[in-house]
Amino acid sequence: MSRYLLCTDLDRTLIPNGAQPESHGARATFARLVARDDVTLAYVSGRHRELIQQAITEYDLPQPDFAVADVGSTIYSIRAGVWQRSEAWDAQIAPDWRGLSHDELAGLLHVFSDLKLQEAAKQNRHKLSFYVDLGADENSLQEQIRRLLVEHDIKANLIWSVDEAEHVGLLDVLPASANKLHAIEFLMHQEGFGRLDTVFAGDSGNDLDVLQSDVPAVMVANAAQGLKQQVSHIHKAALIVARGGFLGMNGNYSAGILEGAAYHWPEIEDWLLQTN
Repeated sequence: MSRYLLCTDLDRTLIPNGAQPESHGARATFARLVARDDVTLAYVSGRHRELIQQAITEYDLPQPDFAVADVGSTIYSIRAGVWQRSEAWDAQIAPDWRGLSHDELAGLLHVFSDLKLQEAAKQNRHKLSFYVDLGADENSLQEQIRRLLVEHDIKANLIWSVDEAEHVGLLDVLPASANKLHAIEFLMHQEGFGRLDTVFAGDSGNDLDVLQSDVPAVMVANAAQGLKQQVSHIHKAALIVARGGFLGMNGNYSAGILEGAAYHWPEIEDWLLQTN
């Protein structure tokens, strides 16, 4: 019997919180798909656990079997509503920080006055998050941080972004191996899924590590045009950009996920066409 691992980003991928319209019935069809006994669902998000749970309630999303949270720095399995953090994943990424705790690494970076720790709810064992004044020289600051980390033999991934609503810069410091791609590959290995059994859906820059990999993937139609142009140069047969038209839907959000699942899994395409 075939088994399928469907991994999807949340914001502006499954969650219709972008500017483009959502196709009527798309989320309901997605829910029927992931309710199948042979489909394992994993949410892969930059959100922390509480915000993922909030989104599930707010948008009436299906409960996942797994959640990759905090941009890949935590993995949870969910059984009967109980979220269990993966200690095996924590142990795998911990060596990148050379055994330093979150607080110890925060103390090391305390020398940079442009960095201000975010609230405790936005931190975790392997995710150190700062606010950064938009007036700071990001390139210079990044170089200084990298130099300090190298001096202490710490392998880290620095993820910069901007909270446009609050007009503030954001910096997440993660173990170098903590990202969406490595977390998905960890799940695949742990649960016994091969490449052809797996599909990932995304829409934004922090999904590129997966979209550029050999994991079969779909970029939903509502993704930014600049990102679509960026992936158009990727010579990867296992990546499609949803165009709309499948099931009479527009390819945005969950409609794009369905289009990608149908493209990569012919048996799922047949089932979707028969049941809609």
